[in-house]
Amino acid sequence: MTETGKTVSLVLGSGGARGLAHIGIIEWLDANGYVIKSIAGSSMGALVGGIYAAGKLSVYVEWVQALERRDVLELLDLSFRSAGLFKGERIIAVLRDLIGDYRIEELPISYTAVATDLDTEKEVWLSKGPLFDAIRASIAIPTLLTPYTMEGRSLVDGGLVNPVPIAPTLRDLTSITIAVDLSGPPDPSLDQPEEEVPPAPQSIYQRRVREFVEALQSKMPLGERQDRGPLEIIMRSFETMQAIVARLKLAAHPPDVVIAIPGNACRFFEFYRAAELIKLGREKAEAVLGGGPGGGEAPPPGT
Repeated sequence: MTETGKTVSLVLGSGGARGLAHIGIIEWLDANGYVIKSIAGSSMGALVGGIYAAGKLSVYVEWVQALERRDVLELLDLSFRSAGLFKGERIIAVLRDLIGDYRIEELPISYTAVATDLDTEKEVWLSKGPLFDAIRASIAIPTLLTPYTMEGRSLVDGGLVNPVPIAPTLRDLTSITIAVDLSGPPDPSLDQPEEEVPPAPQSIYQRRVREFVEALQSKMPLGERQDRGPLEIIMRSFETMQAIVARLKLAAHPPDVVIAIPGNACRFFEFYRAAELIKLGREKAEAVLGGGPGGGEAPPPGT
């Protein structure tokens, strides 16, 4: 292990299942002597960052790497409200049971989850209170998950206004700020052909969820096609907006280092590809911070 003696403010961006690459980056930083003292995250970045701040990342990694396609369907709890397709209560309950209850202000690492207030149209920094309340608010992707009400505010995904939330770390007294952008330029080597997956045994609930999702989107391919379903259009539109906002935020508050994960690393819901996405995160961290080729922006001299 290389001893750098550097303390890190880590900014973890939003981007669905691509956020599993955050795990590999964190693992690489820990293994190479970086000390993460502060974390700010939006959406999936808030989830991974919060679990790491609680000291339970290894527990989450074991769980997420065991997920299969049918398990992801089982975690989706249909909502009969017009505010969102899924309630999001099931996944949060599973994670709370797995990780435990924590209050943000009692975590050993400074932590901020970023959400969006629908009424004021402003970003909200959640740096106190129950950890999984903050995470639930930050991951509430509009139309996909129902908004989360907290202290009278209707909160949705932080990626809507700040997909790479550097601002919460600006006053940190750390050696280096590392931002992870999950909307990086596509890498053609990561494109995968459509695969035919034999149907697995499913419960009645799983089958109903699967049929509901398929009715909305058919499938979510990476390649071009003319028959994109409504859910794919929604998610592609949201991700396009996030990519544009991320570029603006990175230009407004340039971090010391940017690690870019290609936007085509996986489809938005492919959480069952955890092992390869974690590996990709480690490779990108090594490429940027370890002096290897490609992957993102190299650190400036003296960092």
